[in-house]
Amino acid sequence: MTVAVPGGRLTLDASYVDGEADEIRRQAREYREGTRTAFDLDVRYPDGFTGRVMGAMAAIPYGETRTYGDLADDLDNAPQPVGAACGRNPVPLVVPCHRVVAADGLGGFSADGGPELKRHLLDHERSDSVQVTLGDADTDVDGGGDADAQP
Repeated sequence: MTVAVPGGRLTLDASYVDGEADEIRRQAREYREGTRTAFDLDVRYPDGFTGRVMGAMAAIPYGETRTYGDLADDLDNAPQPVGAACGRNPVPLVVPCHRVVAADGLGGFSADGGPELKRHLLDHERSDSVQVTLGDADTDVDGGGDADAQP
């Protein structure tokens, strides 16, 4: 499933989420509009290290970041495997891998749009002036229609 986000689109593997597609799209739209700061969807984490990293990412509050090293310390591991696990996150946005950054900068982002999309998501979350006007709520970020309607 592809959803519109500030700065582009993200593909989510909905098989990891216990929720109807319409509910996932609604929550993604609310995030984009600035009215949702947390997803209340049940996510099935993969077994093993990737699942543990996803759990740690899910605990990072809206508008905040942690470094790969911070998560590595919490998980008694090294930053590089944490970064690799972030890249395997099947439900970006719902499990906010964009909130994990390098110690000396932004770091990578495996979704289409790469680090530039990551920057848009972080800027969106740090903005105090996210506002929605009538008519904006059902359009995607580039004004070309409702991207949430796509499978």
